[in-house]
Amino acid sequence: MALIQYLTHVHLEAGARRQLASECVRIGIRRPLLVTDAGVKAAGVLAMVQEAWPGEPLPVYDGTPPNPTESAVREAVEVFRQAGCDGLIAVGGGSSIDLAKGVAIAATHEGPLTRYATILGGAGDITDRAVPLIAVPTTAGTGSEVARGAIIIVDDGRKLGFHNGVLMPKSALCDPELTRGLPPALTAATGMDAIAHCMETFMSAAFNPPADGIALEGLRRGWGQIERATTHGHDMAARLDMMAASTLGALAFQKGLGCVHSLSHALGGLMPKLHHGTLNAVFLPAVIRFNGHHDSMRRDDKIARMAHAMGLQQGTPMDELAGAVKAMNARLGLPSGLGQMGVTTALYDAIIERAQHDHCHKTNPREASASDYRQLLDESM
Repeated sequence: MALIQYLTHVHLEAGARRQLASECVRIGIRRPLLVTDAGVKAAGVLAMVQEAWPGEPLPVYDGTPPNPTESAVREAVEVFRQAGCDGLIAVGGGSSIDLAKGVAIAATHEGPLTRYATILGGAGDITDRAVPLIAVPTTAGTGSEVARGAIIIVDDGRKLGFHNGVLMPKSALCDPELTRGLPPALTAATGMDAIAHCMETFMSAAFNPPADGIALEGLRRGWGQIERATTHGHDMAARLDMMAASTLGALAFQKGLGCVHSLSHALGGLMPKLHHGTLNAVFLPAVIRFNGHHDSMRRDDKIARMAHAMGLQQGTPMDELAGAVKAMNARLGLPSGLGQMGVTTALYDAIIERAQHDHCHKTNPREASASDYRQLLDESM
């Protein structure tokens, strides 16, 4: 039987951050730790959230790296314990939210994080002792604010997923005003991350009709507004639609993702400075072509349904749909391929080995062999 479960406490509107204090009361958090990164703090976005807290200033951990690491989780846990905290408020993009989920585990569970990694069979060992979390996203892309999982680079260099319903934020305060000052390049990269979530989860062969409908609505909003949000960052209607696309994509991807993400996780672990959303954008066209002939894609007319949500012509063939994504990447100023990002063929074997052991590998509609992954890498160079 398919399990369909969604987070209900999502505040999606301009000014949603002002619900912070009341949400802490509802959840029972008295002294939260703010988890963020230096960029969010320097841009004044953290201060906008702090203004919504009526009491004394809250303790802050602002050392989140671009790709969260187990060592940063340990640092934040130390701040959490020293400050006597009982909850977490993640303010930032997916990195800060995922780091906070790592803290939610590590602050209350023994042993290294690898013990709780999904691919290693540890998801069931994460218990309801996990620290409660409120997510306040400052980018519109990852959707971690409504997801039950986190992606963290563990001490041995692998980029692993951690999944359990208790890690799902108790509240998501999705305030597009916090994304107003996001630079165009980051708006584009995070926005394509949201679009990749919507498209890849829709392509998954798993049976989950609500997720399919949610994914298509997220794709419609994201595809329709990503260029406007990138070039006119103060347009709040565009920013709201991109925030919605991010949230909808993550509500849908409980259905499963696929080769786009198995490759992005693998390469991101090997080259941590590469942006996850940018990698997803670059891999997406090749994976659309790879998946396009699978029985589930033809049976459910998925190419046509995605094309319709994107406002493309009726009857758009698979190659043109993939080409539309590649053309969007170009218009947004994203890299044209992996080679432009410094990736070389010398990394192929390591990427393929990690991709085949990623938790997203098995939920791709068409299972990829090592040679399939090599072809996907070649097409994405």
